[in-house]
Amino acid sequence: MNITVMGTGYVGLVTGATLADVGNKVVCLDLIESKINDLNNGISPIFEPGLENLIKTGLQNKNLRGSTDIENCIRESDLTFICVGTPSNKDGSIDLSYIKSASASIGRALRAKEEREHTIIVKSTVVPLTTEETVLPAILKKSGWKREQLGIGMNPEFLREGSAVKDAQKPDRIVMGVSDDIALKKMEELYEMHTCTKQKCIPRTAEFIKYASNSFLAAKISFVNEMANLSNEWGIDFEEVAEGMGSDSRISPLFLRAGAGFGGSCFPKDVKALSAASKNIKVESKMLNATLEVNEIQPLNVVKMAEERLGVIKGKRIAILGLAFKPDTDDVRETRSEVVINELIGKGALVIGHDPKGMDNFKELIDIELAKTAMDAIKETDCIILMTEWKEYTELNYETIKEEMNGNVVIDGRRGFNQKRMEETGFDYKAIGLG
Repeated sequence: MNITVMGTGYVGLVTGATLADVGNKVVCLDLIESKINDLNNGISPIFEPGLENLIKTGLQNKNLRGSTDIENCIRESDLTFICVGTPSNKDGSIDLSYIKSASASIGRALRAKEEREHTIIVKSTVVPLTTEETVLPAILKKSGWKREQLGIGMNPEFLREGSAVKDAQKPDRIVMGVSDDIALKKMEELYEMHTCTKQKCIPRTAEFIKYASNSFLAAKISFVNEMANLSNEWGIDFEEVAEGMGSDSRISPLFLRAGAGFGGSCFPKDVKALSAASKNIKVESKMLNATLEVNEIQPLNVVKMAEERLGVIKGKRIAILGLAFKPDTDDVRETRSEVVINELIGKGALVIGHDPKGMDNFKELIDIELAKTAMDAIKETDCIILMTEWKEYTELNYETIKEEMNGNVVIDGRRGFNQKRMEETGFDYKAIGLG
């Protein structure tokens, strides 16, 4: 199948590279020429395990290329995926400007296409009714095509940063939100190889499935973090509580790990967007609002733990290990490290940060001292705060850390270190939910 993928972010690049890997002819489209040049040279503009190798393979077998020429891309393809960004407005609602621009551009490009059949699938995360009431009308208006000549659908992505390639190659479910037989036929053909659950529904249902799924997981995390905070007060190790909870098949052991809160490009943005969308239809979601409130407060508990052990934060040198919102990604959007660092700086701490992949992106958020290595960050510090459980950090030698530090305080915001070994080594160790 000949496919155009609009957008070369996390979703677009992973979608394009994995579809090319199974034999489709894929063009990744972007307006930024430098990104396309990098792509055509085998350089991924983002870090995602396995992605760059997949891009290079696609280029070599001529199944993948980048382009800035939308008219040519649309003319030569059968199906177009819209994978552009939907950032948050100040009130939490999603900004549809990129969606509107992409839809109008597709419509204008379709005018030059002789074959009067084309399928457009929205993969960007959008609130219910966007595909039907924003994307479709814009394409019809700009193209001059008749409705029956277009296939329109919504196919939400469920990619986890850090394992996005694997998730795309072996999805646990595929949701096909379609408005017509053209789109349904194309998606069934495209995903024929996958044996996972495939749900057919209308586009607005597919849009809502994505938001409801992410909001549920975010709510689960916030609930777990509240329980972990209670565990601290009662002297209970929450990991034992989580084990007991997770053995209940109705709950499952997934997303029961307490920590400093959730971040990234999906959970915070999607919960805010759904909350804002509910207000637009005169429905207030107390659950969504509570989920966000708990998540905003949670990283401050990390600072509180450090302050209790150091006595005074002002003037203390504190190493933050982990700036990306999770391991195996360079994404720092809504990272809880930003909240912690701002709070520490506000209290007069001297903060030094490190991350294996996220430091270049983090520079755009806060101007702090960044170390070349984890051990450089740790050297002569009074306190270490683990904010991202990179393997590089969890496998550090505790004795070496102890020798390099001035102090001995370790605050574990992700339960990544071994408590027993930490305490045996002589650290003043505290973790969320430790009791």
